[in-house]
Amino acid sequence: MTSEKIEALVPAWMYLPDISEQWGVPVTEVRDMVKSGKLIAVRRGPNKSLQVPAAFIDGPGLVKHLSGTLTLLRDAKFTDAEIIDWLFTEQPSLPGSPIEALVENRGTEVKRRAQAELI
Repeated sequence: MTSEKIEALVPAWMYLPDISEQWGVPVTEVRDMVKSGKLIAVRRGPNKSLQVPAAFIDGPGLVKHLSGTLTLLRDAKFTDAEIIDWLFTEQPSLPGSPIEALVENRGTEVKRRAQAELI
């Protein structure tokens, strides 16, 4: 289940079948990305379906540098909920949120901040 804070931070969500349709791949491929940690999905809504923050999806694939950032944050022992919180929370030093910076192709800046979380 997602926290109220995450619900407030993430403006839009996508279901796994919608992502697979957008990418033109079987839904099992999207599920495998979740299982392997390349993508985060959380159970939400009345039927507790797996959903992904829509900001993670960029047309035919993932936002550039997202999976590497997820790996860095997991190495820092962040839970999936903490990762979503970190990605969507404004950081004045960026400026904006890390996910906004990733969408704007400023992945190096985001990864640098994620690596600092390992310390």
